[in-house]
Amino acid sequence: MVVRMLKPPFTPPPIVRIALIVLAFALAPALAAPVLAQTRPDDPPYEQDLMRLSEILGALHYLRPLCGHDDGSLWRDEMSALIDAEVQDDSRRRRYIERFNQGFRGFSSVYRDCTPAAELTLSRYVEEAGAIVRDVTTRYNR
Repeated sequence: MVVRMLKPPFTPPPIVRIALIVLAFALAPALAAPVLAQTRPDDPPYEQDLMRLSEILGALHYLRPLCGHDDGSLWRDEMSALIDAEVQDDSRRRRYIERFNQGFRGFSSVYRDCTPAAELTLSRYVEEAGAIVRDVTTRYNR
């Protein structure tokens, strides 16, 4: 009978493990803060949906021209229309604008050229934005 020794699973060197732990702790507040700061008791029930839509509009504002679509300021104009229709106070306006900018900055820091992944993201975001608009207008039509 032959006994084979199994290799232990790969474990990264200690310095890599420490770097990953530090990175996780450094990113946790940054990732949690926008979620915690988005809703307030007096916000409408569809606030999270509109915040997500704002983020998507920011991403589209960056990605569509990058991928050769001639939209000009269409997505920024759509964001302005959303703010004009939905927002009455400055605090809420700032939150919407921040989410738009997060969407824009998030993709501008990753994509310098149009890639298949960017095109896929575009199509998914257009679908998601349409679904949000349909859902909000269907459920909360004024």
